[in-house]
Amino acid sequence: MHRVKKVKLCDNKRGIWKSCVTVSMTAVDGLSDSTEVVEMEDGPSQFYVEKHTWEGLRDIIHCSRKYSGMIANKAPHDFQFVQKKDENGPHSHRLYYLGMPYGSRENSLLYSEIPKKIRKEALLVLSWKQMLDHFQATPHQGAYSREEELLRERKRLGAFGITSYDYHAQTGLFLFQASNSLFYCQDGGSNCFLSAPVKPVEIKTQCSGTRMDPKICPGDPDFIAFINNNDLWIAHIKTGEERRLTFCHKGLDSVKEDPKSAGVATFVIQEEFDRFTGYWWSPSAVEDPSGGKTVYLLYEEVDETEVEIIHVPSPALEERKADAYRYPRTGSKNPKATLKLAEIKTDQQGRILSTQDKELVAPFNSLFPGTEYIARVGWTSDGKYGWAVLLDRSQRRLQLVLLPPALFIPVTDDPAQRQESLEAVPTNTQPYIIYEETTDVWINVHDIFYPFIQTTEDEFSFIWVNESKTGFSHLYNITSMLQPGCYHWTEEYQQVEGDFKCAIKEDVTLTSGEWEVLARHGSKVRVHQCCPGDYNPPEIFDFAGKSGFQLYGMVYKPHNMQPGRKHPTVLFVYGGPQVQLVNNSFKGMKYLRLNTLASLGYAVVVIDGRGSCQRGLEFEGALKNKMGQVEIEDQVEGLQYVAEKFNFVDLSRVAIHGWSYGGFLSLMGLIQRPNVFKLAIAGAPVTVWMAYDTGYTERYMDVPENNQQGYEEGSVALHVDKLPSEPNRLLILHGFLDENVHFFHTNFLVSQIIRAGKPYQLQVYPNERHSIRCPESGEHYEIMLLHFLQQYL
Repeated sequence: MHRVKKVKLCDNKRGIWKSCVTVSMTAVDGLSDSTEVVEMEDGPSQFYVEKHTWEGLRDIIHCSRKYSGMIANKAPHDFQFVQKKDENGPHSHRLYYLGMPYGSRENSLLYSEIPKKIRKEALLVLSWKQMLDHFQATPHQGAYSREEELLRERKRLGAFGITSYDYHAQTGLFLFQASNSLFYCQDGGSNCFLSAPVKPVEIKTQCSGTRMDPKICPGDPDFIAFINNNDLWIAHIKTGEERRLTFCHKGLDSVKEDPKSAGVATFVIQEEFDRFTGYWWSPSAVEDPSGGKTVYLLYEEVDETEVEIIHVPSPALEERKADAYRYPRTGSKNPKATLKLAEIKTDQQGRILSTQDKELVAPFNSLFPGTEYIARVGWTSDGKYGWAVLLDRSQRRLQLVLLPPALFIPVTDDPAQRQESLEAVPTNTQPYIIYEETTDVWINVHDIFYPFIQTTEDEFSFIWVNESKTGFSHLYNITSMLQPGCYHWTEEYQQVEGDFKCAIKEDVTLTSGEWEVLARHGSKVRVHQCCPGDYNPPEIFDFAGKSGFQLYGMVYKPHNMQPGRKHPTVLFVYGGPQVQLVNNSFKGMKYLRLNTLASLGYAVVVIDGRGSCQRGLEFEGALKNKMGQVEIEDQVEGLQYVAEKFNFVDLSRVAIHGWSYGGFLSLMGLIQRPNVFKLAIAGAPVTVWMAYDTGYTERYMDVPENNQQGYEEGSVALHVDKLPSEPNRLLILHGFLDENVHFFHTNFLVSQIIRAGKPYQLQVYPNERHSIRCPESGEHYEIMLLHFLQQYL
């Protein structure tokens, strides 16, 4: 007689994840249970990725990066359409843009001719033409100045050459940075297009150091402005006359002794608010009877005296130096900022007659108490008002304000002169708070503000986006009442509650629904011809999460699937606010790496869980005060859904990988769900939130004293005891020069790991910052990723 029972044999030697196979165990009469015969049944077999040598992987990555580089750099961007005004002339319209010409390795200024008449059924194919004649834009050996290098880092720029330009439509004047200098060229304007490439003219200077952020004066395009050594300058491009407008910076070597700047956006404003400039030309000039002009520059002046100084290793490692930076850690002091006005008067020949520095009639924090960040600044199109978007420190209150130029008076150290200037300000001159928005979550700053030309003096209408009303970003047509009070400005002015706040006459909803209005500009580019031959687009899926939200993801299927075989799986993750990875569009360079993984036999899964953007404030706000505590559950749910929907996912072999916030979540995944994730590959992770900056961390986590538990729960370096004790399950990667997520984060994490006696592997990139930019470093990182996966997943 036989007794048959089915049991599962599981690979549980690590005590964590399990890989099970069903077997039949037959007990034969006369034999004890200890001598049972084991007969294996057929079960789903595992697919094993072919193991390549390091050189073999290098060849694979070489091929992959060839295509990714083409897509990253060849796609044109920064479009400027110029309509030919002379409709009877022979020329077409023109489209200017930046792109990489065939055979070149750097961005350049290009244009395409657009016919005046196009048949509807015709396919319009534009040829790329070079605007510049034999011009080398990249500095010798790519040696950018420190200011340029840091700006490239903040803007996440990967291409070399010309990366931005300013354009004056009426004159056809182009202005751009290149080869550590400034250049201009002209294409004749909307009535006179040139047909041949032009030679750019270098704008000479007496300044030392790099001239940054150049802009053409709209009211007088012979003048440009730029930043040099943290101060604001102007120059006449034809006469060569230069004038320094501000004197904030002393030019000292010590960061500690030189804390002020003018016209420069600080680190947090650039990194966390996406504002990369600190000055704004008025849109038009004021003509005087003698033929001269007056133009204005509105600019931000910043004092970083109280901001903590941190030291990051210098790229010049052989000198054993460290670069000093002002970096406001969460809970610490932010820079103090104000807005000022530079007035420039010229004569009929364009010579500078005078410049005058002007300040507000009262200190900025007296006029707008509680303001911590000046998030956006500009001018109305008629030049009647400057405007600014102001945020409090919690980023839960936003104010949109108008600033008439008459509100600024000459800067002086003479009390009597200042009093005289104050008395000369008309009594009806004041700032206007034309809109205020508050929320219990946080405010996402945007770029959608379109003021209409005023038709009556006491009303101001504009288009604005509000997210806090309905939880989704939508357009509103708002009219505010400008009813000036009677102000006698004095040195002792302190704001009274409600001062300057305008009544709202109309607030008309223009769009609505559970979707978001996005501030996106540009054009979609056809790049399918640049894709590798084995490119397979991902499949998008969605599922109902236990949180009550519908969640979206995408999966790159292994290219060599065989029925019934389970493939090792890589979960590529970001998971933080302000980012959406899953959408129905071409994914570009970063995602070709995921296609490479799929071509080698991996299944690749990407999921936008709670906290990602463009799904409404409630969805993104699920992270409020608890980053790192909710994201992994959504990722695991998505993995389980994919495993059920697609039978090729091997849940016993899952790696989690990401960079920055994705690196943080990769660590959190291995800490919280070591039974799910066999490997974690964490790039440049934030490991302790107390060491990250104010603007980002406090927006989502509040200040540390108000959320001690959230900071502790969300800091992976404080939970290393939960990491698995098996080797080859954790790889950490980090750029040693990272001035955003400082190497301190990895340093502190590793020290805690060592104290806890846990295994880890570390790959340092000595000459890289937060983003890996050097091609050799990028190649090494990708090979390292593939090697770690093929060896241990």
